[in-house]
Amino acid sequence: MKKYQLGEFEEIVLLTVGILLDNAYGVTIKLEIENRLERTVSVGALQTALRRMESKGFLESKQGEGSSSRGGRPKLYFTVTNLGKEALQYTRETRNGLWDALPGAFNLQ
Repeated sequence: MKKYQLGEFEEIVLLTVGILLDNAYGVTIKLEIENRLERTVSVGALQTALRRMESKGFLESKQGEGSSSRGGRPKLYFTVTNLGKEALQYTRETRNGLWDALPGAFNLQ
């Protein structure tokens, strides 16, 4: 189903937002991905992915309180929507189905 198509990076970002629960904002998402996957994430790529998934309805954002350390600017916190959860479930089932379809001769161990 086209409405659930996720790229690899989108899937990683959605999963990371889910892992972080109420503490998912740009910096924490970036650091969590980099720490867990030992993969460098550019701020621009992350922000683009977050906005794209928000426009698709997979994420919602809300502003937190402003802080003096950020010049009064509030953090933007993200949460996974029900549609985002459905997209993750669809992606997981699709990938598992492909893995399960590999013939026994295709041994990856």
